[in-house]
Amino acid sequence: MVNIKVLGSGCANCKRLEENARKAVETLGIEAEIVKVTEYAEIRKYPIMATPGLVVNEKLVSAGRIPSEAEIAAWLKA
Repeated sequence: MVNIKVLGSGCANCKRLEENARKAVETLGIEAEIVKVTEYAEIRKYPIMATPGLVVNEKLVSAGRIPSEAEIAAWLKA
């Protein structure tokens, strides 16, 4: 199972990132757990300068922008 974390305060961009991640998981037909991380202390554990951030299996793959569903799908396949 793939572990996905959306890092951010819960703003509109964070919600859009989570939506794109859910669509990518659905498109690929894989099993994934998507967790929203809103606690600042937890977010700081990753090398992130701006939110929203996306973490796949504990690896930060995106920060400060909203990657497309296709981009997220590529990271999930890797």
